[in-house]
Amino acid sequence: MNALLERELGALAEKLRASTVAVRLGRAGHGSGVIWSSDGAIVTNAHVASRERAQVVLSDGRSFEAKLAKRDAGRDLALLRIDATDLPAATVRDPSDLRAGELLVAVGHPLGVPNAISMGIAHAPLAGADFVQADLRLAPGNSGGPLADAQGRVVGINSMVAGGLALAVPAGAVQRFLGAAPAALGVALAAARLRDGRPALVVVGIEPGSRAARAGLRVGDVLPPVEPARLATLPSLEISRAGTPVTLAIPPPDEGARAA
Repeated sequence: MNALLERELGALAEKLRASTVAVRLGRAGHGSGVIWSSDGAIVTNAHVASRERAQVVLSDGRSFEAKLAKRDAGRDLALLRIDATDLPAATVRDPSDLRAGELLVAVGHPLGVPNAISMGIAHAPLAGADFVQADLRLAPGNSGGPLADAQGRVVGINSMVAGGLALAVPAGAVQRFLGAAPAALGVALAAARLRDGRPALVVVGIEPGSRAARAGLRVGDVLPPVEPARLATLPSLEISRAGTPVTLAIPPPDEGARAA
């Protein structure tokens, strides 16, 4: 059992390390970053990418000069671009359904130690919070690196430590910062009201071959109160079918997609 667990943790660490980079600004500082797309988009913290140019070092040792493409100091996010293709991009999960106690993993380059990994748990649900909170250890150099779940899906970008907790910018906020529009679920919905008076949505149409169809949604399924705009980014959906609660896994936009 221990050997199996070690293999699984080793595979998780390698997956995350492959999409984690070092971001260097000479003697001015260093940090980490995440390969967000295979065409050279690197996401990191704004306080890491404090200059127009930086050096990005991949996990395989290759080094590239990066240009600052976008920066939001208020959200502590920055987008760097490097001239590279076919990079091992991270898999991303919307942390809105993250449960307290879930295993979380951080990867980065703390205090100059390359590809260091630390493990802990989600401290609290994301609802209403500006950051994903995790009870794990971060150090200078972890900033900009990934915070991921047990399946290696990035739920946030490590930003700071407060009250002994690691705080990460949620993956959904990163997507909005990048201007990435979530893929449509492929359903037509109508407003309804449950017997207890709560508002709900009823599925009145499903696009053939859509994510909704692949998930197994049916016309007549009832969705409990949920923001329609969030339907495209939810990894799973709780519905009521003939009065019986059903949980459906929502597939990504396509089989090779990385965003949840």
